Amino acid sequence: MAQGTRPLLVGAGRRDEALVSGSWWRARGDGPLAAVAAAFTLLQLLLVRPSMGLGWDEVVYVSQVARDAPAAFFSAPRARGVPLLVWPIASWSSSTTLLRIYLAVLSGLALYLALRAWRGLFPVRVLAGAGAFFATLWVTLFYGPQAMPNLWVALGALICVGCFLRARADRRDRWALWGVLAGAMLMAWMRPTDSVWVTLPLLALAAVARHWRLGAAVATGLVAGGTQWVIEAYVGYGGLRERLNEASRIQGDLGWNLAVDDQLRSLVGSTLCRPCDVPTPHPVVFAWWLLLPLLAAYGLAVAVRAGRTTRTLVPLACATTAAFPYLFLIGYAAPRFLLPAYALLAIPVADALWHLVTAPNGRPRPVATAVVALVLAGHLAVQYTVLDRTVDRTTAARVAWTRSATELHRLGVRPPCLLTGHEAIPVGYYTGCGSGAMHGNNANTTRAEILRTARRIPVGALSVPGGPPPRHARDWQLHRLDGLDARIAPTPVAGGPA
Repeated sequence: MAQGTRPLLVGAGRRDEALVSGSWWRARGDGPLAAVAAAFTLLQLLLVRPSMGLGWDEVVYVSQVARDAPAAFFSAPRARGVPLLVWPIASWSSSTTLLRIYLAVLSGLALYLALRAWRGLFPVRVLAGAGAFFATLWVTLFYGPQAMPNLWVALGALICVGCFLRARADRRDRWALWGVLAGAMLMAWMRPTDSVWVTLPLLALAAVARHWRLGAAVATGLVAGGTQWVIEAYVGYGGLRERLNEASRIQGDLGWNLAVDDQLRSLVGSTLCRPCDVPTPHPVVFAWWLLLPLLAAYGLAVAVRAGRTTRTLVPLACATTAAFPYLFLIGYAAPRFLLPAYALLAIPVADALWHLVTAPNGRPRPVATAVVALVLAGHLAVQYTVLDRTVDRTTAARVAWTRSATELHRLGVRPPCLLTGHEAIPVGYYTGCGSGAMHGNNANTTRAEILRTARRIPVGALSVPGGPPPRHARDWQLHRLDGLDARIAPTPVAGGPA
């Protein structure tokens, strides 16, 4: 039978199931996938505290649509996908707990749909194993309930690549074609540049194989998701090239930078490693990271022997291009950057693990099963330990911002108001103030504008404890906050000059 007429699920070298066009959405036996997705949501709610305050980047995204906070400066690399994602909650409620629950449930549902897109390409046990591996990484759990884009790029990548392979195998599968478009659009909404890197192998394969409809579906999704970002580039930055250049500058001038070691060191729980001068963690922390490409390569070898090379090679290629800029083109690291690569690698890795523990006759290998189970148990213990410490450390920092906001309120800095200087964006959000910066990546105001504003509303200049204040705030009254020095401008005179 020709490959282009009917998708065949091939596992361990044999045909397990044939699906007719479009039937993958109606196929039964999805209980394991639903269970993995439900467990993912539950683990987020149990292990990542729903009451944990918003982080720096989250503040930027959420403030764009928040009911009670001025919008923070939105820099060139950012896209409007996350504000759109959180709008149903943030537009009418300031409850962080409610937002976290909403995102945890939504990410669990999205994981289910992403795994569902691969039905018929791999056995359900492989897909459930892949979902479980990806969902139990500390970085996946940590960012699942957070207003950040990287996990959503990962889930969009799974949907796009899985549906691409389905549509390639069966050109009559219109649902798969729509899935390609939707997955590409989701990625481009969240991070347009990442979406291009992920889909490069798909566009190349579509061009080489002359699958014009598939290539058009990928391109249409990228355009639909990225149009707003491009329009904003011309309106706010003078053009697409100018916005890309500004984004590169903010990210440290993209170019050849070997960041593999930075990413390795960040696995200890450094949510942003810039500069990445932390010590190399104990090998037990990063052993899984070094084993991941080896297992993926073994999964490809299994696929070649089973006669299903393409469905394993394509996600591996997309994972490679997704990871490339964050391993070799950027001068710092954050574990969340590699989430799309982890999601795509999870499927061949799960396939490899199932092959290791299953004999050719389909029976389990007792010794191999015991060894793999022991290694996975140790892996889960490491992931939980890193996650627990990361949540504790992150929560403490955000509680400090809340305490600083409470003290600023006591000092009379209440909305409408303005904060500038060190950590002005997150502290400003918690205080209900606007935020401004004269220098750096978030520069959006000037000294003259700050002084004019101080004549009308309360203004504070934040700095590190003992650090030098900006020149215009040297005579302002000094107050010690939780880990910050705040200099408050003299109280504006009612009816004074604007």
